[in-house]
Amino acid sequence: MSATASVLIHASQFPENVRRDLLASLRSRRVNHKFHYDSVKQTQKWLALHEAHSPARRDENCLTTYDAAFIATVKQLKAGKVHVIGLGCGGGQKDTQLLSLLKAHGREIFYTPCDVSPAMVLVARQAALNVLPEKNCFPFVCDLATADDLPSVLDSRRPPLAARLVTFFGMIPNFAPQDILPKLAALVRPQDGLLFSANLGPGKNYAAGVKTVLPQYDNKLTRDWLLTFLTDLGVARGDGELLFKIKDDVANGLKRITADFQFARLCRIHLASEAFHFRAGETLQLFFSYRYTPERVRKMLARHGLEVREEWIAESGEEGVFLCRRK
Repeated sequence: MSATASVLIHASQFPENVRRDLLASLRSRRVNHKFHYDSVKQTQKWLALHEAHSPARRDENCLTTYDAAFIATVKQLKAGKVHVIGLGCGGGQKDTQLLSLLKAHGREIFYTPCDVSPAMVLVARQAALNVLPEKNCFPFVCDLATADDLPSVLDSRRPPLAARLVTFFGMIPNFAPQDILPKLAALVRPQDGLLFSANLGPGKNYAAGVKTVLPQYDNKLTRDWLLTFLTDLGVARGDGELLFKIKDDVANGLKRITADFQFARLCRIHLASEAFHFRAGETLQLFFSYRYTPERVRKMLARHGLEVREEWIAESGEEGVFLCRRK
């Protein structure tokens, strides 16, 4: 393994555009989720949080649910060459597991770990290099929310004759459906597959199910991770309170868990030449996470020309994995 890594950085993550998005977050009082993964410190806090509270890391049945999804997906892929594109790759654990299985079944594998965080991309790259050669790994830093040319960029890096398998694990909850699903649909060609996970509201009662998972968010590690964004901007923890709530997205028929920082006193944030004033009682939305049901997943995807071919639901009902193709 070489002592250097070549990483492609999309214009959406160029400094001037990151600054633009940060200013837009503060003006709108709604923080772009990418700013919670902006530094190595935040990345490490997120990885610790994921390890401690994610069902995909702690629930044995949830782990076997992914195993079953990966085995079935590999069996369905007939191409000898497979290019896995890990959108929102995080630490790359699931993508690497999938790559290992593809390799074991005799496929020639390629991997594009894609994330908004350079640190995350490098962590995922490091994991993947245990199963594929360095020349077959194409690390890519990109903001999915603002990049509008992903199909052409990824096509330019496509290995010849390779089928594309797009993975999107743990990311659907952090985007409004109308913002992210058209982007995913644009990446999936007729011969390609989309494999993604969704956080679910468990049980037959959707509203009650969402309430039961609230502690996965309202906990010390999540608070520490989310508040890092504010403390790095000079906001003291005593300047307000982080409030977790369940809110309705009536337009989409969904519920989402939100984390809002409510200021207890006047607070000023200075960024470059601009100053932002937050009065007592005013809130800044730091985070949201949509909770679905399998039926809601299928309905949302159908609106964008995607069809669920197979699905695997954990026994807890809190997480599902879905294999999709174009209709």
